Amino acid sequence: MNRRDLLGLGVNLGVLASTGALSLRDARAATASRYAPAFERLDQYVEQYLREMNAPGLTLALSDASGVQRVCAYGFEDLEQRLPLDPARLFHIGSISKSFLGLCLVQLHEAGKLDFHRPIQDYLPWLRFDAATGGAPLTAHHLLTHSAALPDGALFPADPSWRYQATAAPGTFFHYCNMGYEALGLLLASLDGGTLADSLQQRILTPLGMSSSEPVITLDAAERIATAYLPRYTDRPYPRRGTLTRSPPIAFNSAAGCVAATARDMGAYLTMLIQRGATPTGRLVSPAGFALFCGRHMAAEHFGPGTAYGYGIAADQLEGHQRLRHTGGMAAFASALEVDLEAGVGGFASINAMQGYRPRPVVDYALRLMRACREGTALPPVPAPAPPLQVTAAADYAGRYTGESGGILEVLAAGDRLYLQHQGTRVPLEPSIAQPDAFTILHPDFAHFPLLFGRNGQNGTGTVVEAGWGPDWYTQPAYSGPRSFKVPDHWPSLTGEYRTEDLWIGSRRIVLRKGQLWMDGAIPLEPAAGGRFFLRDEPDSPEWVSFRETVNGKARALVLSGLYLPRV
Repeated sequence: MNRRDLLGLGVNLGVLASTGALSLRDARAATASRYAPAFERLDQYVEQYLREMNAPGLTLALSDASGVQRVCAYGFEDLEQRLPLDPARLFHIGSISKSFLGLCLVQLHEAGKLDFHRPIQDYLPWLRFDAATGGAPLTAHHLLTHSAALPDGALFPADPSWRYQATAAPGTFFHYCNMGYEALGLLLASLDGGTLADSLQQRILTPLGMSSSEPVITLDAAERIATAYLPRYTDRPYPRRGTLTRSPPIAFNSAAGCVAATARDMGAYLTMLIQRGATPTGRLVSPAGFALFCGRHMAAEHFGPGTAYGYGIAADQLEGHQRLRHTGGMAAFASALEVDLEAGVGGFASINAMQGYRPRPVVDYALRLMRACREGTALPPVPAPAPPLQVTAAADYAGRYTGESGGILEVLAAGDRLYLQHQGTRVPLEPSIAQPDAFTILHPDFAHFPLLFGRNGQNGTGTVVEAGWGPDWYTQPAYSGPRSFKVPDHWPSLTGEYRTEDLWIGSRRIVLRKGQLWMDGAIPLEPAAGGRFFLRDEPDSPEWVSFRETVNGKARALVLSGLYLPRV
């Protein structure tokens, strides 16, 4: 089967997930685990969660300070043949790999080979990273804590003259940057005098007995990696009941997310974190080094209120206890890891599909169940169902919205459901998991953009008074803002679809709405010097776009933080 045939196998997972019982393959490490009373309740929730999120399968590991307590897999690996998921299969753990790198660099620091606060160019003079004008030099500390104010571009751009300029002094704000971790992976390899794979193997995998895992993702390991899925269409929002297609095997060796591991091996990793760096054969890092690794170095609201980022790991509170956590997203895998340090329990879960979310709710509930078992308290109830179409305060959005050219957008509420009246039928609206006041319209005519509602207050407050879909803008009578806008003459030439076949990116559509350019109809673009536009889904985001070569009234390419996307 060639790659074109493989990508053509679309699977309507909603049909599969709605019929029959989901498979459970349990490979418990401890047959008489003290947490056994919680397993049935956890299984019930995982089945509910996979059905709600329309996921094919999930692998799970639970651990405490004494070792791995449970390893199991739910659901399917091969959706066409309905083959159960095997817990011994490798999963891409994505950005959870960053914590592996952070521990390796702490080891080098403790050995006196790395100063986290020395300019990074002292170690890697070839780096094309420039500090903000007048700012302090960039350091490994800034890259580790995502506080370098750099965009997330290609570490080695095709243009040899290209350099990345930080947009603010280091340490000013948190902005997630995989490119910085790719550079740090090369720093680790340089200081060790080998390859990144060698360093991760010798410093993490071997000491922890993670003998089934791979330090980097290669095609040679493809037969051991779980079959995984991604959205069939990479040019539009993905609804929960969307069509999936098999992902082709990939090779990936960036320290930002290169590890492939089994659930059992991740259980060993959890135990090490619970033991604060201790292993059966010694310590990975000293107690002081572990405190440095998980220190609250940089406020990271990206991960949620009250969260801070350390050296490859996030830290917050779980019901009053200190918690370490990270998620991982790959082209076709989604993972989550959490450790309650005070209760001494941890969990890892990974789904063999990328559908725009991470299985944090599963791990969070598992930790609360395990903690209750340890404390002898009542097990927490299974979380309430969250159906895909359930809308909080659906009536807030209902009404008739009038477009600039007189068209009507009619939105109807029925209980906790929301619908668009379209061509005599009611079309369901599915709320976004990640973005407030954003919905997917479940109809082919509206597939390319989300529907965004706007309020008359600041920071997402106030009454809903407007709606936008792609280039179209609609208002209710209560809208009191400006209705006419002047834009530069060349802006219409920038609109259109730009695309790369990179599995992580796909298409980017630029539209003009309400006097502003938007990426994918959802991210406002802010004009800047030199013809650039900053993405303003974050107030201080250093991510930007620019446009190249206007021919016949249309720009021919979009550059996204250094990545080239031609017009299609």
